[in-house]
Amino acid sequence: MAMTRSAKNSATRLLYALCSENTLISSLSSSSSSSPFAFLVLENGGQSRKFSSSSALAKSKDEKEAWWKETMEKLRNIGISAHIDSGKTTLTERVLYYTGKIHEIHEVRGRDGVGAKMDSMDLEREKGITIQSAATYCTWKDYQVNIIDTPGHVDFTIEVERALRVLDGAILVLCSVGGVQSQSITVDRQMRRYEVPRVAFINKLDRMGADPWKVLNQARAKLRHHSAAVQVPIGLEDDFQGLIDLVQLKTYLFQGSSGEKVTITDVPADMEALVAEKRRELIETVSEVDDQLAEAFLNDEPISAEELDAAIRRATIANKFVPVFMGSAFKNKGVQPLLDGVLNYLPCPVEVGNYALDQTKNEERVLLSGTPAGPLVALAFKLEEGRFGQLTYLRIYEGIIRKGDFILNVNTGKKIKIPRLVRMHSNEMEDIQEAHAGQIVAVFGVDCASGDTFTDGSVKYTMTSMNVPEPVMSLALQPVSKDSGGQFSKALNRFQREDPTFRVGLDAESGQTIISGMGELHLEVYVERIRREYKVDATVGKPRVNFRETVTKRAEFDYLHKKQSGGQGQYGRVCGYIEPLEPGSTTKFEFENMIIGQVIPSNFIPAIEKGFKEAANSGSLIGFPVENVRVVLTDGAAHAVDSSELAFKLASIYAFRRCYTAAKPVILEPVMLVELKAPTEFQGTVTGDLNKRKGVIVGNDQDGDGAVLSAYVPLNNMFGYSTSLRSMTQGKGEFTMEYKEHSPVSQDVQLQLVNAFKGTKAAE
Repeated sequence: MAMTRSAKNSATRLLYALCSENTLISSLSSSSSSSPFAFLVLENGGQSRKFSSSSALAKSKDEKEAWWKETMEKLRNIGISAHIDSGKTTLTERVLYYTGKIHEIHEVRGRDGVGAKMDSMDLEREKGITIQSAATYCTWKDYQVNIIDTPGHVDFTIEVERALRVLDGAILVLCSVGGVQSQSITVDRQMRRYEVPRVAFINKLDRMGADPWKVLNQARAKLRHHSAAVQVPIGLEDDFQGLIDLVQLKTYLFQGSSGEKVTITDVPADMEALVAEKRRELIETVSEVDDQLAEAFLNDEPISAEELDAAIRRATIANKFVPVFMGSAFKNKGVQPLLDGVLNYLPCPVEVGNYALDQTKNEERVLLSGTPAGPLVALAFKLEEGRFGQLTYLRIYEGIIRKGDFILNVNTGKKIKIPRLVRMHSNEMEDIQEAHAGQIVAVFGVDCASGDTFTDGSVKYTMTSMNVPEPVMSLALQPVSKDSGGQFSKALNRFQREDPTFRVGLDAESGQTIISGMGELHLEVYVERIRREYKVDATVGKPRVNFRETVTKRAEFDYLHKKQSGGQGQYGRVCGYIEPLEPGSTTKFEFENMIIGQVIPSNFIPAIEKGFKEAANSGSLIGFPVENVRVVLTDGAAHAVDSSELAFKLASIYAFRRCYTAAKPVILEPVMLVELKAPTEFQGTVTGDLNKRKGVIVGNDQDGDGAVLSAYVPLNNMFGYSTSLRSMTQGKGEFTMEYKEHSPVSQDVQLQLVNAFKGTKAAE
């Protein structure tokens, strides 16, 4: 039956009303069509879509897609990362203020006793540092922006790692005085690992010694950024007044008590030459990585603001270019243009390729559509113990999640109902009924681990987990009062679930609880949190370094384990060799069965592997785990009656211990990359002290009237370094350190460590 003209017109009107105001109706097929469907082509963002005008019009798939497309295009998930004290939390505070999320600004070390919104823990406010990453969301120019503010200290590197794993874009904050520092390099490496497009923000232009052009050159040299400034500052230090946008060629001046009034004027006449030079540099840099702009640039055509804007966006999303913004978050200048830059240059969720692994097809990589149309796929990237039980932060990659839905934890196979769904604003939460792809939400009452993937049950996808660094330092911890044992273990279990870099173990010999983490501050914060949050006072043992052992040459083993004492005996013989793994090997222990035939029945092989693994858990030099070792089984013998799994497991353990000394074992110690800054007058003293600590100096730069030294120093020699550095430099020196690698200790140190280990053994 042909559709009447009035029905068609009403359908068209309905569609027009349903479609977003940005959607342009470009063509309508002839009204005299005899087909039961008339088609309407909608152009949105350069893409044409067809919509059916049948009775099922409002529910048509394409129309839904147009809605989702609009919502997804107006969504940004960003993280703010940087070196310690570059102004991340201060910047987030300003962003929340200008977007209307908070109504007054508080500083990080709040003298008014309030503190910054995103530092919600008492410890964070006291120390003036961010310890946990905090999530929030805000609205800027009709765009929804989800923000995660991350810690700068290397001890809390897992917080940055998991934030970047789930974000689509990031702001790398650099200090205009300190420039590119050690942790800037680390977070940039993390962004690279997860292929996160980023914009850079050179902060603190109001400080003495601010030099954004020096920082830009450092970013190009040290971070290998293909970058250029998209803004030029008007004045620096005390004279810093505003910014000139090189794309739009407009001047931004920030007025009002909190810089909330942005006045836009033309470029000052005295700065036109500098602006023209910097704009040309920007166009040249972008045209090197964008073909469309390169064509216009080489043909010497005038390049409009729109063309340049589009080229910067394409190059940034493709991870080929980093636009550099400038300002001073503390002095409320430059934050609003940075927010515009986030909307203009960072990708929306559908512009980022996220892959899942299909468990039903041997972990085949599947590209997720990133839209609410597909099956639900969400990743639990952070756990937190809240007032109402475990709070699980989820990034939704595909599909829709609703309160009351049943979801499947693919990693455990359990089905779970979602009792409560919330959006986070630091430590506050807002209940919501549903959330769709691209959003970051939190759920209560879901028992899972960090890195678990959830689906609606129709697919078995898992997301690749994040990179978790190995702990480098341990402490012995004991509750002062015996009655608080329950609370003590509750606290340790909770922190272990929340933080994958925090490990808890038991020293089998002394019976003490051993906590391990990324550094002194990391463990100190957890001891303090146990005291505050669980009211448990604990005595802390001397920090100890997580040494490792390894072998340096091949050694053969041939061991027969035979025991007969009435009844069934034990019999197992294993032959083969152990050898060091190749340098750069990704595994730390390898077992290879090269037996031909059935001299050892195949059902005993797993027990043999288990025995060697167990033996490698503690080397005979100082009792630390043995790494980078390969065990090859070449021969053996079994008894028809007396052989058992236990017999072969014990044979493997004794075989490993017997041949271990012949393999010339060495002790490996964690070596740290230490970067320190001190006034030039103390350079000699500081260098001498580093040499005394067996440090190898690998970099020596001059930065104004300060010296910047980089050195590789064994962690064992770095205890209490902050105190001695302060006393050497009259309190003016500062340093950061991060784990570099485990490397062999010198012969004399090995002898000392082995003798100390034997001494404690004998004393027991």
